[in-house]
Amino acid sequence: MLSILDRYFLRELAAGIVATAIVLLVIFAGGAFAGVLQKVANGSIQPSIMFEVLGLQMLDLLSTLLPMAAFLGTLIALGRMYRESEMHVLASSGMGPRGMLRPVTLLAVLATILVGILSLWAGPWSARKADQVIAAANKSVIAAGLDAGRFTELPGKGGIIFVDTLSRDGTVLGKTFLATDRVDSDGNPQVRVVNARHGQMYQESNGQDRFLALYDGWQFEIPLAGDNWRRMKYVRNDVSLSNISDDDEDTDPAHESTTVDLFKAGTADALGELVSRFAAPVSTLVLMMMVLPMSRQAPRDARYGRLLVAVLSYFLYVVWQLIARTQIIKGHLHTSVPIWVLHVIVFAVAAWFFWKQNAPRRVKVAA
Repeated sequence: MLSILDRYFLRELAAGIVATAIVLLVIFAGGAFAGVLQKVANGSIQPSIMFEVLGLQMLDLLSTLLPMAAFLGTLIALGRMYRESEMHVLASSGMGPRGMLRPVTLLAVLATILVGILSLWAGPWSARKADQVIAAANKSVIAAGLDAGRFTELPGKGGIIFVDTLSRDGTVLGKTFLATDRVDSDGNPQVRVVNARHGQMYQESNGQDRFLALYDGWQFEIPLAGDNWRRMKYVRNDVSLSNISDDDEDTDPAHESTTVDLFKAGTADALGELVSRFAAPVSTLVLMMMVLPMSRQAPRDARYGRLLVAVLSYFLYVVWQLIARTQIIKGHLHTSVPIWVLHVIVFAVAAWFFWKQNAPRRVKVAA
């Protein structure tokens, strides 16, 4: 049963964590939104799905964002209570270290469970889902915004298409005009212009590759560096939409794999990703332990002095994890033991400092 003091601590600390999480979410969302806009501009992502992709990316980022929010939010809330002498009043009223440990531990456990769910399941799922949404949109002329009576840019720099009529499901096209940039066998750039009396979109039996079948038209191949253009009349001309590529260079197959698949893979990339996923919830617990000694300050101490030291400590802690993970992925390190040793050392040092701060002081006896 939580006491009034426990509920007060929980309310103050939770408010600090939520406020910090919102600020960090806005910062991260700005960077992610800029990245999505850049991909929309270069044709990798269709404008119609950009907010869906952004939402999925933000869900993936939460496993990185929440440990930082829990650390900074708790640090700021406890620091304010120290500066305003609340902690000193509570200590003089008989509240020992347990009075502060109980609510912080409860919050740390809840945050660790939440980060664990995000890191081990929700984050990889959202990364896979984002790639599936992009791939499906890049293969769909409807998602590309194709409409009868206006020019439309196909996804992945697939060219410009114009149709005078279009069926409701986007599979049957009327009179069609298609212009694409390409490179011929000699490496020279050229423009290919195709017109057709009608067309139809179909997909192969594997359900992955999609094509436009164009009927009864002409195809013009116009080199940009010469005048030897060619004209061909055709009865049927298939245009692949499958090679309208997803040129997203940020795709990480290991990150998009399920945790069970990573255990089965047994590769260096899989081990590095596993270490990263399990490190997220463990780091949350360690960071919450670090908060307890680092938040203690006198009322006259500089407002942001401890915060600066805490942020620096956080980045050193994270950088060492990233270095170890990189060494695992490169094959220079074949075990994750150094990372777990790092967690244990940081947790033990933080616990020792907290015990030292709250240990009863010895009374000096006059000689």
